[in-house]
Formats: sequence, C-alpha cells, structure tokens
Amino acid sequence: MREAAFVKQNKDKWLKFERLVQNNMSISPSELSKLYVELTEDLNYAQTFYTNSETLAYLNELSVGVHQKIYKTKRESKNKIYQFYIKEFPLFFYEYRSTLLLAFLLFLGFCVIGAYSAASDDGFVRLILGDAYVNSTIENIQKGDPMAVYKKASQTDMFLGITLNNIKVALFAFVAGILAGLGTIYIILQNAIMLGSFQYFFYEQGILWESARTIWIHGTIEISVIIVAACAGLVMGKSILFPKTYTRLQSFTQGVKAGLKIVISTIPFFILAGFLEGFVTRLTGMPDWLAILIILSSLTLIIYYYVILPQLTHSKHAKQLHQL
Repeated sequence: MREAAFVKQNKDKWLKFERLVQNNMSISPSELSKLYVELTEDLNYAQTFYTNSETLAYLNELSVGVHQKIYKTKRESKNKIYQFYIKEFPLFFYEYRSTLLLAFLLFLGFCVIGAYSAASDDGFVRLILGDAYVNSTIENIQKGDPMAVYKKASQTDMFLGITLNNIKVALFAFVAGILAGLGTIYIILQNAIMLGSFQYFFYEQGILWESARTIWIHGTIEISVIIVAACAGLVMGKSILFPKTYTRLQSFTQGVKAGLKIVISTIPFFILAGFLEGFVTRLTGMPDWLAILIILSSLTLIIYYYVILPQLTHSKHAKQLHQL
C-alpha cells in the first residue's frame, strides 16, 4: 500500500484519537481501547514500510504522547523482559484468543481420533509410537515399573534435551504456518494423534491412572504450550489467507511478527516443562495428592497466563484509556 493511500485510509481515525487526547473527550472504554490498539498496529506498519517518513514521525509522536498520559503516574520498570511477559504480551495476545481456541479444538479433536484409532486397530499404537517403545514399555509394566523410561537418562541431560526438543517443535509448528496454516495443522495432527494413541495404550494395559498422574506432571505445560505455538502458526497462516485491506505481503509480514511474539512467550514454559520432566516426573513414588497438585497448579498457570490475564489486562487498559 502506498503511503498516501495508507494516510487517507486512516487519517480520520488518527485525528479522532488526537482530539480525544487533547480535549479529554468522553468515549466508551471498549472503543477507546480499540482505537489505541489500532494506532499501535498502524505505528508498527509504518515502521516496517515507511521508514523515516513524516507519517511515521507523526504516529510515533502521537503514540508516545498517549503512552505518557496513560502511565504518567506510574513508574516504568526497567526490566524489558518483565515488561514483555507481564504487560505487553497479555495485552497483545487478547486479539488472538479465538485463534488459540481453534488450535485447542483441533488438538482435542485429533487426540480423540488417535485414541479411537488405537482402540479400533491393534497395530495402530505400534505404527505411531514404534515397536521399540511399545516393547520396552510392556517390559517395564511386567517388571512393575511402567514409567521407568523417565528414569533412564540423567536429570540434567534429560532436562536440557527435552527443553531444546520442545522449543524446536514449537518453532516448527510456527514456521509450518507459512503453508497457509496447513503445515501447522499437520503438526497438531501428528502430536495429538500420538498423545491420543499413547494414552489409550496405557488404558489398554490397565494403568491409565498411573500413567496419567505421572505423564501429566510435565505434560500439562508441555502440551499446552505446543498448542500455543500452533496458535502462532495459525496466526501466520491466517495473515496469508485473509490479508483484509493490506497486500498479501504486508499482511504476511504482520502475521510473522505476531506469531513470533507468541512463540517467544512459550519459552519460559518449555523450560519449566523440561525441568518437571527431568527432575520431577521420574519421582513415580510420590503420593497421588502431590502429583494432582502439580498438575492442577500447572493447568491453572497456563489458563491464567493465556486466557485470564489477557482479558484482565485488556479491561484494565481500556479503563486507563477512558481516564485520559
């Protein structure tokens, strides 16, 4: 889009915001919040395509002025990482909550398909998990220690290996979104069918509870953030399929940036999941109540950060804008 067309398309919106700030005009919190988010998106767009332009200078000045008014009574943290994870990302991610829901529903659906396939075909589990893993697990079950696989590697090696592998899976799920989202859906299918057949396998062996209480100690966070990473891939895929008023390349550029932010948000959670798998999951003798506590705490953390916190941050931000 040419700069002149970009300005013409958005000028009325910018002037409206400028008048709101200068004259303290009354407006509903939801509309004011929407205007501010759009202003930020326009600024990011101008930074990408109209470097050193008057349009960029104007938007930057307007954005800085608004930011100073909103936070003039608050001390800004100097910790950029804290700012990103606790303040910036939750507000940013609010826009993509429907895409996260789509990624979750796809994963759940494929997981059910995996379990059903395992129940319908005796050879399906071996096809998905491999003969070596199935035979080894059956042998461990016969020895009375079905979760022995989590005790073989050293704690540190397992922590590092699992963490790096999970981050790699997350990046792959994101990058695969470049295939109009189809690559990401395939990654979801792979992981979900594996999980569904995996859990059915333990159900068939009569140790579903023992396996679940052990595996989901780390799996709650691990699977959840794989779904979040898939959300990032779907965001990029959506930007290709539905460019709206932008050119496809411009929309794709914005989709890549948004998806990358989402993937970056998952890194601390993958580290935590790797720590749990390397150091805690192997403690198969822990009481049930402790395992349940860890699982529920992990689930609460994920739901709070990716579902509740974005809603709270968005509502708080809307109120702050309304007070201008």
